[in-house]
Amino acid sequence: SDGIRRMFAFEPMRITPESPPYLYMWVGIPESQILGPANAIQTRNVLLMLLAAVLALLISWYIGKKTLISPLKGLVSLTQKFASGDLDTCNEQVVRNDEVGTLNQAFHEMADSLNQSQKGLRESQERFKKLSDLTFEGILIHNMGIATDVNESLAKMFGYSKEELIGKNLIELLVPHKYHQVINENIVKPASNPYEVEGRKKNGTLFPVEIESRIITGEKENYRVTAFRDITESKRIEEERFKLEEQMVQTQKLESLGVLAGGIAHDFNNLLAAIMGHAELTRRRLPPESAAIENLKQIELASERAADLAKQMLAYSGKGKFVTETINLNNLLEEMIHMLEVSISKNVVLRLDPYASLPAINADATQIRQILMNLVINASEAIGKKSGIISISTGCMDCDKNYLKNVWLEENLTDGLYVYLEVADTGCGMDKETLSKLFDPFFTTKFTGRGLGMSAVMGIVRGHKGALKVYSEIGKGTTFKILLPASDKPAEVFNGELHADTWVGTGKVLLVDDEESVRGIGVEMLKELGFDPLTANDGKEALEVFKNNADITLVILDLTMPKMGGEQCYRELKLLNPDVRVIVSSGYNEYEVSQKFIGKGIAGFVQKPYKFSTLKEAIKNIF
Repeated sequence: SDGIRRMFAFEPMRITPESPPYLYMWVGIPESQILGPANAIQTRNVLLMLLAAVLALLISWYIGKKTLISPLKGLVSLTQKFASGDLDTCNEQVVRNDEVGTLNQAFHEMADSLNQSQKGLRESQERFKKLSDLTFEGILIHNMGIATDVNESLAKMFGYSKEELIGKNLIELLVPHKYHQVINENIVKPASNPYEVEGRKKNGTLFPVEIESRIITGEKENYRVTAFRDITESKRIEEERFKLEEQMVQTQKLESLGVLAGGIAHDFNNLLAAIMGHAELTRRRLPPESAAIENLKQIELASERAADLAKQMLAYSGKGKFVTETINLNNLLEEMIHMLEVSISKNVVLRLDPYASLPAINADATQIRQILMNLVINASEAIGKKSGIISISTGCMDCDKNYLKNVWLEENLTDGLYVYLEVADTGCGMDKETLSKLFDPFFTTKFTGRGLGMSAVMGIVRGHKGALKVYSEIGKGTTFKILLPASDKPAEVFNGELHADTWVGTGKVLLVDDEESVRGIGVEMLKELGFDPLTANDGKEALEVFKNNADITLVILDLTMPKMGGEQCYRELKLLNPDVRVIVSSGYNEYEVSQKFIGKGIAGFVQKPYKFSTLKEAIKNIF
């Protein structure tokens, strides 16, 4: 009733011999007093048992983990990493004599072996990749035309990334529809010889490619390795070599004709000099009303035409008559415009397009006129009877080595400013065969042509250290572009006419020439000019005459003579009298002669065959 749990004991009280008890004695003691110590002992024992069990479990777990679980987990983790391809993972080996130690050791030996094999394979692959990327050739591995791998060189060659090329069809790298058949044929062949195609870059640029393929045999399927070579540079070198060979052939032609021209200059011009000189002197000595004057003029005209024919051949060899001066092409064009208009067909329109601020050039105006006349007449004949246009334009341009490589007559041309004369027509044009023979001597497409017009043009340009470009297309016309070095001197208006005067000279003049006819007419001309002429037929005789006549005021000296030539004779004359004045006479041009006597102080030059007026002007200039 008081709420306290108690444990009770009772005892019945009996009075013997009565059987039923008369009294029961109850004793109640609180349960906590009776069981307290026992419960404490029991609790202590249970706790001790639990602690012992936990310690036993911990010791067992630690021993199991250390000796079995950790090594097995390490092996499982290592196995998983190796399965994922990570062969560089290394785990510390467990040194034990039981099954786990043996398994651990065997696994590590297997892992080390695999790792070494994979490392060697990776190194081999890396070497192959570097070699493939460093090669100058583009490498493409494909399966029936579909790219499975490419190297860096191929990607750069075509302007793609490697990722863009993988999966592409080989045909897509070539000119569409042009090489399908040849590519498809070579894809299925076991081996193929190199063949040339035309590649297309990503930006659309076309370039020549050489392709060669081989087959790689695999376990499941075959692959084909194809090498691409960009042959743009090799083709350019081949074209330059071919062009150089053509230039060498052309140079040989020039040299061969130069030898012929030299003989013509010496012999033929000497004959013409006599004819022209006698005709002119006779005409001067006849009264103006004489009927023979017209005949003499015709003789002079025919002689001049014969001399022009010789000059054309000389010009082809680059040894024509050049009396250079500073001229302006625009002024020369204005002077010639009327002559050009009457020389072409009535159906042809002549257009001029001069460049306003044109630099001057050092050139022979007569020779430039010949170039212009030849080109315009040829253009008119190319147009024929139909209507057409001939355009003549001038200008200047700064030419570098690359531009000057693609011209005719590329002989040591220097970079710099060039003045150009361009003649374009809307005529029939020329094919490649005609164009290749255009400047050959005696080659002509005209029925009555001599084949020296364009040869002379080339020689004149060559003699002026210039260059020539030709553009022509069948049915569309032809354009000639003449490039001449610009002068650093101001241009002067050219005036080729010499005003007549009554100038005469006095004194002794020594005329040295191995041709009797030249000496004969020369004597007559010198007398006409008021001089007292002396003659010699070679250099040695000239020295003797000079020694015996100390009052000789002038020597007219031929360049090419037997026994002693003009150069040696000139040196000896200078030794005898350093102040002696010498005019050199030759069939070669003034430039060629001046190169021989550069720095030696010749007084003048006359080109054979020369007129009376020409000789008079040359002598007058030094007195």
